[in-house]
Amino acid sequence: MRRVPDEPASVVVLVSGSGTNLQALIEACRDPAFGARIVAVGADRDDIEGLARAERAGIPTFTLKVGDFETREEWDAALAGAVAAWDPELVVLAGFMKLVGPVFLGLYGGRVVNTHPALSPSFPGMHGPEEALAYGVKVTGATLFVVDPGVDTGPIVAQTSVPVEDYDTVETLHERIKVAERAMLVETVGRMAREGFTVEGRRVRFNA
Repeated sequence: MRRVPDEPASVVVLVSGSGTNLQALIEACRDPAFGARIVAVGADRDDIEGLARAERAGIPTFTLKVGDFETREEWDAALAGAVAAWDPELVVLAGFMKLVGPVFLGLYGGRVVNTHPALSPSFPGMHGPEEALAYGVKVTGATLFVVDPGVDTGPIVAQTSVPVEDYDTVETLHERIKVAERAMLVETVGRMAREGFTVEGRRVRFNA
């Protein structure tokens, strides 16, 4: 992604739930120096707090439920079209619980980022904090990566570490990871918006 000087980068955010990461991005975008503006928020379900947060902030929203389409491929193509209508420079999956497919990645590959609550490549999938705790690691964290066809396998943009305490449960550890993840997401999306970035193989480099 290459930046246009003095113009905020346009961002579409996709959500599936409460939208706490979205809220952090909304608040960051209120500062013109952040370098990004959220042009739309999309979801894969109705009546979620993430959509309500966007509406309260005056951001347009759209919803595309997988069950409304005959095939997953049709849903993927419709999602790609809905996002394309806003012509974003960056797409952020902020708690979006669906895997995007080949049509979507064909259009936006290299410009879609997602977070994972572990230090990739360790503990991919849905249960990163639980698996980190069970394995007995002393440090875990969160990863921001460029989405590819795999599950949490894309090139790494940023990582943040979180110590595992002796008293931790899955819930307490995951909550601390979420706090660190949110800060990392906001900081890094802002930098991506201001500087632009280049993906070369598995290396992600900022353009500044």
